[in-house]
Parts: sequence; structure tokens; C-alpha cells
Amino acid sequence: MKIATYNVNGINGRLPVLLRWLDETKPDVACLQELKAPDEKFPEQAILDAGYHAIWHGQKSWNGVAILSRNSEIKELRRGLPGDPDDSHSRYIEALVNGIVIGCLYLPNGNPAPGPKFDYKLKWFERFSTHAAGLLQHDLPVVLCGDYNVMPTELDVYKPERWLDDALFRPETRLAFKNLIDQGWTDAIRKLYPNDVIYTFWDYFRKAYDRNAGLRIDHFLLSPNLQNQLVSAGVDRHVRGWEKSSDHGPVWIDVQV
Repeated sequence: MKIATYNVNGINGRLPVLLRWLDETKPDVACLQELKAPDEKFPEQAILDAGYHAIWHGQKSWNGVAILSRNSEIKELRRGLPGDPDDSHSRYIEALVNGIVIGCLYLPNGNPAPGPKFDYKLKWFERFSTHAAGLLQHDLPVVLCGDYNVMPTELDVYKPERWLDDALFRPETRLAFKNLIDQGWTDAIRKLYPNDVIYTFWDYFRKAYDRNAGLRIDHFLLSPNLQNQLVSAGVDRHVRGWEKSSDHGPVWIDVQV
């Protein structure tokens, strides 16, 4: 079963890129972030025509997450992250697909840090970690994937010395990610490629993609009952080079189910 995650950076503006990638790679499940569209503007028909059913949690101009499935029914389990009834951001959606619980997330950026946006990032991270711990109490396999806006280690960032004060690389953010992993989750990319330089994001400025000056901020976390089912994983880096592409590349895993 091939599961992918892709921050599309505006689903309607980049729909041709998304459809081209889906047709080329045909993931069984695709988790999308940064839809930047309200629910009624989600391109459901175009996604259906591409062979995918979808559930989504949209928001005008910002955020937004979706889960697409090519062959299996999607049973929505949760829309929005628990723990703060006043949080209006569309950053989390969860579904059961082919016996796997799949959580699709778009964790807050948090810049500038310190400040209220960084405080919100850490509080959201805490809520997410609490929910993730609860998911581990069940017998079902779980995949938590998406744009975490975290570079966990220096290996995950080009020229880390330039990012020391950035919300994506501050010690508090990295510690929050480590504490999440320590619950028992497996970072799929690092399990297979523990020492490789692998990026999932390249800025639009200063020819970052051409220079491979990137960041690894899109992650797959696997529950303990899935870690030994991981067959392969990778980044569709070339998609970032397509015209009018997102600044992220799709990330994917293959798991045996």
C-alpha cells in the first residue's frame, strides 16, 4: 500500500501539478496540506475524475487538509484536533483506510519566534502529541503524516547554523518532536535512510531547489505495529522542479498490509 503526503500550497492554483503527479505515481492514499480553499471550493470533481475519493477540511485562504483514496473506502474518524474548542484552524483530519488509521496534519509554522505564533505552535504540538498517545492505545496500525514544520536534526536542514532562531528549528520545537517520537513512533524516512541528506522543501528564492538548499519538514510517523511492515520510502523530488509546482515535494512510503 503506497501512502503519500504532499503540501500542495494551494490546491486550485496547483491542480494541474497535483493531477499530473497522481497520474504518474498513483499512490493508494494521498494526504494533502495547505489547500488554501474553503470546503465548497475543493475540486472534488477533478479529483474524482482522476480516480480518487476524498474527504477534506478546508479554510478560506489558509491551511486546509485532505485525504484521497484510490481503491479503498475512506471512513472519516476526526475533523480537527481535539483539546481546544476555540481553535478555528483547519489543520488535522483523520480517517480509516484499508484497516489503517491515517492522520493528515499541517502543524503551525510558528514564526516569528518567540511570540504568540510560536506559542500557538507549541500548544498545538502538545495537543497533537496527546492525541497521538491516545491512538497508540488501540490495536489498529496508525500513520501520522504531513507537514510538521519541524527539522528534527541538523541533518534535516541545509546550513543549520542559519536556522537556529527559526521556529522550525528552535530547541523547543525539536524537543517536542523528539518527545512525540519517544512515545513509540517510527520516523519512516530515517528508519530506512538514517544518515542520508534528504529534503522535502525548497524555497522559491535564491534558486534553493537548483542548489539543493532544502529542509526535511514533511514526515511519516508509524505506530509500532507498522514499523516492520515498512517496505520502502522516498521523496518525489523531481515534482518540485515542475512549472508552477509547490515548494514541497511529495513524500511517500510503501507498507505491507
